[in-house]
Amino acid sequence: MAAVTSCTTTSEAGTVAAESTTSAVAAPTSAPPPPQIANLLPGMPPPLSPTDVYAANRELSPSVADHRPLVYVPNSQSHTVTVIDQNTFQVIDTFAAGGEEPQHVVPSYDMQTLYVTNDLPIGGGSLRPIDPRTGLPGEPFPVRDPYNMYYTPDGKFALVVAEADKSLDFYDPKTWQKVHALPVPDCAGVDHMDFTADGRFALASCEFIGRMQVFDVAERKLIKTIDLAGGRSGKPQDVKLSPDGLTFYVADMAAGGLYVFDALTFESKGFVPTGDGAHGLYVTRDSKQMIITNRHEGSISVWDFAANGLVHKWFVPGGGSPDMGNISVDGRIFWASGRHHGEVYAIDIVEWKLLARIPVGRGPHGLTVWPQPGRYSTGHTGVMR
Repeated sequence: MAAVTSCTTTSEAGTVAAESTTSAVAAPTSAPPPPQIANLLPGMPPPLSPTDVYAANRELSPSVADHRPLVYVPNSQSHTVTVIDQNTFQVIDTFAAGGEEPQHVVPSYDMQTLYVTNDLPIGGGSLRPIDPRTGLPGEPFPVRDPYNMYYTPDGKFALVVAEADKSLDFYDPKTWQKVHALPVPDCAGVDHMDFTADGRFALASCEFIGRMQVFDVAERKLIKTIDLAGGRSGKPQDVKLSPDGLTFYVADMAAGGLYVFDALTFESKGFVPTGDGAHGLYVTRDSKQMIITNRHEGSISVWDFAANGLVHKWFVPGGGSPDMGNISVDGRIFWASGRHHGEVYAIDIVEWKLLARIPVGRGPHGLTVWPQPGRYSTGHTGVMR
């Protein structure tokens, strides 16, 4: 697997470098862009490749060159954040989350700040910033209900996923003033999402009612509701766009697998069993495969995009509960929180062996492995483009 090197992209103050925003999507000027990127959200950096929305995710931006290689683990039941050194697998710090029930550690759009999302007490949530250069936290500030958080692909808004309020709240990411609220009353348990390749639409999961909802990013309005085949007992979790931008995958914890959707029409393309408690989805550094955590059975499945199917399954030795995580810069180590075991797993996904099982706090959830390659972050635990 090729080593990651620095690129010429720079990013600061919530913007992405002009080199990125002005580069052509496709090299031949005579060839029109494919339909999935033919009409980009204004202000969104175009994909570096017409066939891979993650093409930029193989090189570190110079803007993160001085960021410490750490793993930040929010412990939702201990109300703390554990910090792990990626090189030594040792815990080097534990600090208060700054609020109750920290769920995720979210990289900002410009990649210069990490935010701990504290979603309790209801109506009194908060974000606690972390400086990725030092690994040290700043002072928390109030944000009403941040179960999870994303960024619109143009960087204009921080999109707070207000699960208890059943709302998607658009905040100015500089002033942290709420600009707009998109109520989703029929989306109980709204929690995860991903954006189309052109950045114009997002597909969000409704964990507690077995459905998905599609909204228009620029217009900030709901356009479609999709009831999953498993019915209201379904528990859709993470959502991930395929590298070619043509397919959405949705992990369903109750159904134990992936729902597959056409990313242009949002029509169902079927269901693939992966394992009990399917939860998190992570595209590998080379964009060839996708890691799927199966939390209840303590396993990881591997989806191959070219084969259009599952090609591998691996169980955590001695049992575990792999939940959320991310992949190291070099693409070799997958870090995952053990939600029900109070631990973090460092897994070599080339040789498929457990490198470390690291005790952390209670209820570890949406950990972030930082820094990550890419030009900008759309949030969650480091979804980069």
